[in-house]
Amino acid sequence: MVKRTSFEGDSCPIARSLEAIGDWWSLLIIREALFGLRRFGEFQSKLGMAKNILAVRLRSLVDHGILATAPASDGSAYQEYVLTPKGRGTFPILVALRQWSEEFDDHPEQITTVLVDREKGRPIRKLEMRAEDGRLLTPADTMVKLRPPPRKRSA
Repeated sequence: MVKRTSFEGDSCPIARSLEAIGDWWSLLIIREALFGLRRFGEFQSKLGMAKNILAVRLRSLVDHGILATAPASDGSAYQEYVLTPKGRGTFPILVALRQWSEEFDDHPEQITTVLVDREKGRPIRKLEMRAEDGRLLTPADTMVKLRPPPRKRSA
């Protein structure tokens, strides 16, 4: 098996996030956890993943603090995987990926679901990037700049 490049110490926040959630299986596991799946067998059945691959991905998501293990809610001897606040924080990422696919997929007619507001039953708005003053931003309106170095504490 080819060893992946690690981005753990990279200074780019995009590369660092890919270290934790950068493979498709991990994102699909997180998607299913957001929809309420909690047990190994549920993930395996829904995603059709090989058990060994699922076990490795679940362990990695736990190690990265995206999922946590908990005793089964029904009191059985099983354990469940629950999203942490860090895991729930991936929701906008998955929505952005979904909306990108809905807009640019080569076969959008094959997409058979729509993400809706649970209360109103209406499709959600497209995600937008806005400046602090509310202006809508495009990539041309943004730039990456270096942060100032952290201040040294005085003794």
